[in-house]
Amino acid sequence: MNFIILRLPEVKKVTGLSRSSIYAMMDKKLFPRPVPLGERAVGWLESEIQEWISQRLNVRGGQV
Repeated sequence: MNFIILRLPEVKKVTGLSRSSIYAMMDKKLFPRPVPLGERAVGWLESEIQEWISQRLNVRGGQV
């Protein structure tokens, strides 16, 4: 199984969210949690970010 890890700059670009918005939404359990990559590095699973985007599209009726 292949996993693609996105770092914060990529997550910001894909979602259009700022760093503070991402972390605020994570605190409210409204955004996927990152995967620890090292002592001071985290990343997000691309599949979870894509699923989050799909859920947001469903909220507005699936219109792109």
